[in-house]
Amino acid sequence: MKFLDKAKIYVKAGDGGNGSASFRREKYIEFGGPNGGDGGRGGDVVFVAVPNVNTLIDYRYKTKFVAERGQNGMGKMRTGASGETLVLPVPTGTVILSENEEIEYADLCEDGMEYRAARGGNGGWGNLHFKSPTNRAPKQANDGLPGEERTVVLRLKLIADIGLVGFPNAGKSTLLSAVTAARPKIANYPFTTLNPQLGVMYAHDREFVLVDLPGLIEGAHTGVGLGDQFLGHAERTKMILHVIDGSEPDWGARYAAIRHEMDSYGGDLIAKPELVVINKIDAIDGDALKEKLAEFKKSFGRKKKPEIVTISAAGRQGIDTLISSIEKKFLGIENDVQKTE
Repeated sequence: MKFLDKAKIYVKAGDGGNGSASFRREKYIEFGGPNGGDGGRGGDVVFVAVPNVNTLIDYRYKTKFVAERGQNGMGKMRTGASGETLVLPVPTGTVILSENEEIEYADLCEDGMEYRAARGGNGGWGNLHFKSPTNRAPKQANDGLPGEERTVVLRLKLIADIGLVGFPNAGKSTLLSAVTAARPKIANYPFTTLNPQLGVMYAHDREFVLVDLPGLIEGAHTGVGLGDQFLGHAERTKMILHVIDGSEPDWGARYAAIRHEMDSYGGDLIAKPELVVINKIDAIDGDALKEKLAEFKKSFGRKKKPEIVTISAAGRQGIDTLISSIEKKFLGIENDVQKTE
């Protein structure tokens, strides 16, 4: 299934049905009074978060959605039937925004959450409502009110436990395939991964959902290379795996560049617990690895150093150590949450 994490659509609730202008007609009753019924209410438009869906592709080609209109009122004081609610399923994690994306209407972050995007119009009154001592045979009836309408932007932010970030070709997809059953496209060139990829890692009696984000580049927080959209998927994660290509000459500069993009993006990305994963160590001999690791740690100066794990995802070297570190880190996160509750 193709991936789409943003869509702009138009929604309109159903119009209310018109009221009826009718009169009682029975044998031997010459002047029957008004008995026009009210129009039915128009159907609402409601978004519902559903599980096991990770794309907005259904809203790529169909972008206009109109709910059912209420039926008109009828004689014998019969009210028209209300229009059916139009239910639009979206993946859990979808944020509903205004057309200019400046207002957040709803964040459907849990399965089953709903948001009524447009309310159906009320039905018009039948002529029975207009009967009075001075007007016993009113011919007046109201039209139904129009349903609400608006254009909204749907933005999907995938829900995962751990987000993999880093520059293109750092080996994030290879790492994902090494610790989960996911099989993302892997090749030795930048931007192999063009869409976020999900995988589930099992460790003892626990499972962790990982999301492999496409490689970030400088200026990502401003939208360069769609980086702002990719960083949005990391917002809901509890932890970051910052993957660095060990064959790069300056680990510190690569690390600082990605951290700058995360900090500039905003939210609490920069404050999330982090594991730094130095990948592709099989391409470095032992002494050089020790020197580069010492130099990398030295680049933090007096700042708090993150936990660092060295691996070769392709050669599955250090994978067990990484999984243990992830478990330990997660246990610490959960303990911190419990202390604050």
